[in-house]
This record gives sequence, structure tokens and C-alpha cells, in this order.
Amino acid sequence: MIIKDARFISSNNRFEKLPKDNKPEYAFIGRSNVGKSSLINALVQRKGLAKTSSTPGKTIAINHFLVNDQWYLVDLPGYGYAQRSKKSREEWRVMLANYISRRRNLLYTFVLVDARIEPQNSDLGFMEWLGENGIPFCIVFTKADKLSNAELQSNVEAYKKRLMEDWEELPPLFITSSETKQGREELLDFIDRQNKELDNYMKTNGL
Repeated sequence: MIIKDARFISSNNRFEKLPKDNKPEYAFIGRSNVGKSSLINALVQRKGLAKTSSTPGKTIAINHFLVNDQWYLVDLPGYGYAQRSKKSREEWRVMLANYISRRRNLLYTFVLVDARIEPQNSDLGFMEWLGENGIPFCIVFTKADKLSNAELQSNVEAYKKRLMEDWEELPPLFITSSETKQGREELLDFIDRQNKELDNYMKTNGL
């Protein structure tokens, strides 16, 4: 997929104010400091499109970016920030549950995890919730450039082993680096395939 255009559309924390759900949508989410903004910017090759908050964990909003006038890339607020208040954590939970379970044009949620660290309960718990609610998702390992190839493969295999303790099969997995652009083409090709499959389905069924 060639990215010709990517632009900010809106930032909302209320479901009813989200952009019209007439285009396929892909959401990116992960723990604070997982490198989400950097990966989004690398994907669309627009430095500074997705911005990191000066106060991590404080901003609770759903940010929509329109790519090639064809699909939405959605930047969801990070989780796992220690200084977030109980009230803020509950607001995040309600908003995300509402968005992910009700947004009918959301095709996939990309759960970002740091390739350098062991599986975190917050990530595993969120993936379990997605699975229980039948929400299609992928796992995206970030910061792959911070490890040697041997370390990276060892960490990824350990993560897979941990997941298979609770899952019968694994969701799609991607290994990425916003610095080297590793995994960029694979992610975009995956999104492109989903868009084409949806388009074919709509045409076949006269929708």
C-alpha cells in the first residue's frame, strides 16, 4: 500500500461524536510509552501526525486520522500509566469498552507490546477481554531495533508460549520498529487485504 495522504480528522471522548462510520477503521492501543505515536507516524510517513502527550496517561480521547481518503487509523489512549487516578482509569475503561464493542466499522484492533519486556498483566488482560467479546485483534511488537535478532526471537517466542497457556490459537503477530521501519509494509499489506476483502463483500452483497 502506498500512503498518499494522511490527515487528522477529530479527537473525541464521546461515542456519538465520532466520525461517520462509513469507512473501515483500524485502532492502535497499548501501554503508555510503548511507542504507539512513533509507529503510527512511521506507518503513514508523516512525522508529528500522532503526537505524544506532555502528560502521559492524562489525555483520554479517541483520535481519528483519515488515510488515502479510504480508511481510518485510530489512535486510542494508552493504558497502564501508574499515576492515572482511579476516576481516570474508570473513564478510560468505559470509553474504550463503548468504542471497541459498538464501533461497527472497526475491523481490527492492533495491541502494541514492547518487544523488550516480558508479558504484562495489563496487556494480557486487555487481550483476554477482546477475545471474550469476539473483537478481532493483532499483536504488534514494537521497538524491535533495541534488541539483537537472537534476543528479539527469544522474547517473541517466550511471549507466544505465554499466550498459548490461555489461547488455542494465536492472533496475527507483527514485529516492528519505528526507527528502521521494520514491519511497516507487513502491517500496511494486512490492512490493504482487509480493505479489499470488505470491498468485495460489499459489492457481492450489493451493499
